[in-house]
Amino acid sequence: MIQEMDLMEIFYWFHRHPELSYEEYDTTAQIKKLLKAADVKILPIPMETGLIAEVKGEKDGPLQALRCDIDALPITELTDLPYASECPGKMHACGHDMHAAMLLGAAKLLKAHQSELKGTVKLVFQPDEEGFTGAKAMLKAGVLEAPEPQAAMALHVNSGTPSGLVLCGKGTFMAGCTLFRITVKGVGCHGAMPETGVDPINIAAHIYLALQEITARELPAKTPAIVTMGKFSAGHAPNIIPQEAVIEGTIRTFDRDVTALILRRIGEINEISDATARAFRGSASVEELASAPPLKNDEALTEQMARCAEMLFGEKSVYRLREGGMGSEDFASYTYELPCAYLLLGAGTAQEDARYGKPMHNESVVFNENILPRGSALLAYGAMQWLEDRQ
Repeated sequence: MIQEMDLMEIFYWFHRHPELSYEEYDTTAQIKKLLKAADVKILPIPMETGLIAEVKGEKDGPLQALRCDIDALPITELTDLPYASECPGKMHACGHDMHAAMLLGAAKLLKAHQSELKGTVKLVFQPDEEGFTGAKAMLKAGVLEAPEPQAAMALHVNSGTPSGLVLCGKGTFMAGCTLFRITVKGVGCHGAMPETGVDPINIAAHIYLALQEITARELPAKTPAIVTMGKFSAGHAPNIIPQEAVIEGTIRTFDRDVTALILRRIGEINEISDATARAFRGSASVEELASAPPLKNDEALTEQMARCAEMLFGEKSVYRLREGGMGSEDFASYTYELPCAYLLLGAGTAQEDARYGKPMHNESVVFNENILPRGSALLAYGAMQWLEDRQ
């Protein structure tokens, strides 16, 4: 049986040693080390970071996958935690360190109850959730093959939700997200003589403003959609008009057709970016960087996992909802391949502790570490019950 202190120490190690997407070499090695110590079988997969493993019952039966993400963010941590990041410019600000620890805890629980398993549980430790390529990479690498799971489940901690509360959303639970880049080309010149060049910053500013009108004037008011441009870069000196300006942003919707419409308006020839740039004597190109589709929870599986959470923690510890938020998660790619349940686990509010409740991806966010055993228990028990019910 996994000890609570073991789980905390595992989490502390991951939090101290965050690694960015596709750089999770030490993280993967640590996971492999802990799985081997627990005598959990590791399966081959043609990827440099991330891994898969399995715990198999004594008899053949169905198979469920449990997935966690393991990558960190390029953020400098500003907490006063005794186990704060030891890697400058890198931080587990989205709880993926907790997810990895929870799944390792679930692996130990499943191993301890291996004789009771009515089938097999596949454990998926996935890289690059933040860049929205990790799930697709693992699918391409065969994570749902040999052996093939019939269902999958994942948990994500949620800052600002009461500690331990399990949120179960049915249907389309999270928005899809598409990352894009707009590169504006101009003609560099001296800032004292702007007429001798073409200012790409001016063009990019007009494009930025024009894109706000897509959601304001081109979509029905009841159609959820957000276009956010979080990166705007150009130039190196205050007295030089540069050659180029770059905007990077995201499109979030609950409908892939709406996303395609917005991306077309942003990026096709004679649409907003191209037409605006040409109007000011420059040029613009648009590229899609990565994407995750809307996340679709299987209603029957999600309800079953909700009942498992109620059996473990009580009815007041579970909240069912029909609508999710505009956040995105690349586990969504799995939900188009097999029935999936993606649950949120409350990680604390400011009312509980002044340190808790800050936004995800914030340099000062702190998650309540005491929910770790609850996450491990729900993953393991949910998988065991699903295998039992499939007999």
